Amino acid sequence: TSMRSIIFANYIARDTKRLGATIDIEHSHVRLLGTLVLNLWDCGGQESFMENYYRSQRENIFRNVEVLIYVFDVESRELEKDIHYYQSCLEAIIQNSPEAKIFCLIHKMDLVHEDHRDDIFNEREEDLKKLSKPLDCTCYRTSIWDETLYKAWSSIVYMLIPNVKEIETSLNEFAEILDADEVLLFERATFLVISHAQRHQHRDVHRFEKISNIIKQFKLSCSKLAAHFEAMEVRNSNFAAFIDVFTPNTYIMVISSDSEVPSEAVVINIRNARKHFERLEKESP
Repeated sequence: TSMRSIIFANYIARDTKRLGATIDIEHSHVRLLGTLVLNLWDCGGQESFMENYYRSQRENIFRNVEVLIYVFDVESRELEKDIHYYQSCLEAIIQNSPEAKIFCLIHKMDLVHEDHRDDIFNEREEDLKKLSKPLDCTCYRTSIWDETLYKAWSSIVYMLIPNVKEIETSLNEFAEILDADEVLLFERATFLVISHAQRHQHRDVHRFEKISNIIKQFKLSCSKLAAHFEAMEVRNSNFAAFIDVFTPNTYIMVISSDSEVPSEAVVINIRNARKHFERLEKESP
């Protein structure tokens, strides 16, 4: 519930402490990129509700599922029961939606000592991949207190965009035209990174998720002051970065190691590229 609130309802991490436990099922619809609709079923983890899911509501919940996102509490003291429910869930998926993509989130990793996080996550990932056969399972470590939550959800949404490869090809061409180091495309409502073009290596592999987190918090701060966030330029002796509204459903970020690149040149190129990327959005099924 805290994950859903942060990614899709614009909560900040500390505000999720006000959220109560999920009772039965909370069903919501989230629209991404204008045409992509996620039907989110937030299922309460209490034992009585879990049994109800797999008996009386099995077909209703697990029919026509495109993606299953199963969250494990890394500090759970009932791992055997957690695994039992996960396997019951997989059985229901195989019966009703055998083509669904499976994601497991090992959550609350911030509660694990930093020296042990890799070992614990790798162990859980190996076990879950074995348990998930014959289905493929992709695992992510997550915490509401850092960028891992954005990394996981960006990866999940990325796999749901039908023409993402075409978008990436166009972004790479745009980066070449601008002679930019990187170009990032963000989903407008969630600020999840949905595509990027990279022309130069960067040492921080988590930079996209950090940017998502920082900019989204800044947008929230603006909204609290009744201000509207539209564009931003950051420049120092090492780089220049531009964030701007792009299509009706996206923001774009352009990063250049040429710190003296004229702002007007970047802004004009972004404006000229808008129609092409708007067409790609409309063509997405």
